[in-house]
Amino acid sequence: MADKLEFTPQERESTLQIYAKLKEKVGSSLLPGDEDKMRGRLLASIEQSLVGRDVFGLNPILFGFQTAMIVVDEIGLRRDAVLAILLHPSVANGYVSIDEVNAQFGESVARILHGLERIAELYSRKPVVESENFRNLLLSFAEDMRVILIMIADRVNLMRQIRDTDNVEAKMRVSEEAAYLYAPLAHKLGLYKLKSELEDLSLKYLEHDAYYMIKEKLNATKQARDAYISRFIEPIEKRLAEAGLRFHMKGRTKSIHSIWQKMKKQKCGFEGIYDLFAIRIILDSPLDSEKMQCWQAYSIVTDMYQPNPKRLRDWLSVPKSNGYESLHITVLGPEKKWVEVQIRTERMDEIAERGVAAHWRYKGVKGESGLDEWLANIRNILEANDDLQVMDQFKMDLYEDEVFVFTPKGDLLKFPKGATVLDFAYHIHSKVGSSCVGARINNKIVTLREELHSGDQVEVLTSSTQKPKQAWLNIVKTSRAKAKVRLALKETQVKEGQYAKEVIERKFKNRKIELDESMMARLIKKLGFKEVSDFYKQIADGELDTNEVIDKYLEIQAKEAGTGVEQPARSAEEFNFKATEGMALGNDDVLVIDRNLKGIDYQLARCCQPIYGDDVFGFVSVNGGIRIHRMDCPNAPELRKRFGYRIVKARWSGKGASKYSITLRVIGNDDIGIVNNLTSIISKDEKLTLRSISIDSNDGLFRGNLVVMLEDTSRLEALIKRLRTVKGVKHVERI
Repeated sequence: MADKLEFTPQERESTLQIYAKLKEKVGSSLLPGDEDKMRGRLLASIEQSLVGRDVFGLNPILFGFQTAMIVVDEIGLRRDAVLAILLHPSVANGYVSIDEVNAQFGESVARILHGLERIAELYSRKPVVESENFRNLLLSFAEDMRVILIMIADRVNLMRQIRDTDNVEAKMRVSEEAAYLYAPLAHKLGLYKLKSELEDLSLKYLEHDAYYMIKEKLNATKQARDAYISRFIEPIEKRLAEAGLRFHMKGRTKSIHSIWQKMKKQKCGFEGIYDLFAIRIILDSPLDSEKMQCWQAYSIVTDMYQPNPKRLRDWLSVPKSNGYESLHITVLGPEKKWVEVQIRTERMDEIAERGVAAHWRYKGVKGESGLDEWLANIRNILEANDDLQVMDQFKMDLYEDEVFVFTPKGDLLKFPKGATVLDFAYHIHSKVGSSCVGARINNKIVTLREELHSGDQVEVLTSSTQKPKQAWLNIVKTSRAKAKVRLALKETQVKEGQYAKEVIERKFKNRKIELDESMMARLIKKLGFKEVSDFYKQIADGELDTNEVIDKYLEIQAKEAGTGVEQPARSAEEFNFKATEGMALGNDDVLVIDRNLKGIDYQLARCCQPIYGDDVFGFVSVNGGIRIHRMDCPNAPELRKRFGYRIVKARWSGKGASKYSITLRVIGNDDIGIVNNLTSIISKDEKLTLRSISIDSNDGLFRGNLVVMLEDTSRLEALIKRLRTVKGVKHVERI
């Protein structure tokens, strides 16, 4: 058991003094029995050693009273907040349950304590508090706004008490949190005094030398500065009164933190800061005369003191998007000192000071959906100072469309409501998302479909065998994750397609069959696939048997080569030729087949499209005719190997007067006019006929197929040479 908490004489005296003040200020809001029950709880916690000093050696009872005094004096909270603050050390240490508090002090006090405990749970996860996301999570986790207000007061009190602590490391951490987290929250809520104190104290502890340098210089110049402000204001007041304007003026010195920020931003010393203080002229003006009177005051000031035109800020003509209206000018006052003057009306000042959205946005703290109106309501409640009865019913309806979750390192990420583990995984990294099989949320294993909730700590579980699936597009909610899933699916499909293609090529090679891409394309189309990728996907998934694909390929190959199996094969020796005069394809073209036989009935094979001049051979087809193939036909090796007994010799003779159809593949840069240059070469030659042209352009390259009618191979070679000379053409080949 811990040692009994001993009060020093000074601590005892301070506690009793604050107790008396609190009783005086909040006594009217206490319920019968509250004081006795609270005193009993506090004495029991001390007598039974249920509470002890913190890491800074601070007395938790006295500290609670000090914090309660801040929330009463600076914020205006009453009974429920004070009781929650005083009970919190006992609840945090597990000596009093929230249910017991609910029974003894009511639901409202219990709700505040529940919110404080939830925040404590967040801190136990060691989050990165510097992020805007943590501020937002804090707000959404608090449940009751008084939780946030108490936390701000608690941090202000802590910053006041740790000035002389020996625990430097903890002091630095607390100060950093004050600057990053609590000061912006206080600013958002319009608690400007507490916000400035947090900023100044954090600067004092974090950058000791800078703080005291500025403080000493401000102290050294205070008397002179006050006198200067009076000298500056006096003639302006006189002239404004003479002009019949109703107004009041005030001067304020910038906070030490604000001066230090300006020094860093402007990269100058203390003496280089012109506007150590600002003068504010606030006009009591009718609504329809506001702008006129503001510009009238501007004219009076600038007539008396030389303005700096570069420092004029006109938010009268065009107010800021948050509604802020004012005229800011910097003028050269007596002794050649620059002074900032702000001119606005009572209404504008009200918006700037009380309208939380206007004021804290003006200072550069950005808001999010719904936050402006919500915080403005809180600010109005605070300023109404009506014992804050409305706060008892106030619950948060903020960030209902967003969730904030922790990474294992404590970073906070924001997602739309309904986002899943898979969204989280793809946010971390594409590879993590694509290999995600589930997650560990708050140490519980869940599937990748599990929805995220605010405050969850998520650790993604991956597997090297996992692959993205089409169904994932229905699981993820964020557009970022959807895009990454689509990309991953596409990459997977490409890899699977390459793998399947390699499998097919290996199978063809094993069976010593030469693979023709154009014939494979015809096969894929014949099998009913609109996309080649779908065909390869089925191969990769095992839905298509590669051996069956090869058999169908051979069927098409045999059919195109005239080797269909519908009729029994016959030997070339059994073939009876009927010699006829002339040829179907031309006047003087003669194809001499086998033993100088002429006038044989033949057809040119479609697979290689032979023309006059090509080295050719004949193949006896099952229907009694002969198909003529080029010697370098892609099907030639297979035909010789499997049907060598049906091959006959063939050669061209005559003059080559007929025209034949050939296809050229052209590849080149996709330059303007390149197609015209290609077609003009063909059209200029009377003996060439362009039958068709098809062009496909992609990534700056074009691929085109030209079908041309010409007489023989010599004319073909000449055409290819001419096409290769066209600028931008990289490759020309016959297919």
